[in-house]
Amino acid sequence: MKAGIHPDYHKVVFMDASTGFKFLSGSTKTSNQTVQWEDGNEYPLITVEISSDSHPFYTGRQKFADKGGRVDRFKQKYNLK
Repeated sequence: MKAGIHPDYHKVVFMDASTGFKFLSGSTKTSNQTVQWEDGNEYPLITVEISSDSHPFYTGRQKFADKGGRVDRFKQKYNLK
């Protein structure tokens, strides 16, 4: 590998937005938010929409209730009956 062309690889905490599940991993992403991890160190916090904790493929079931279909959400958003 050529030196100086790759982004910095460091530890970050990813948090599942729907369940609050957190895990520490290596990444090139960074964030302005930080969180204190179990080891006492602070790491950048990256919020993700879905992880292995909430994805139906890994869990075998849905963890969150569906808030209705697209039409229902559209009608609710624009106060249509």
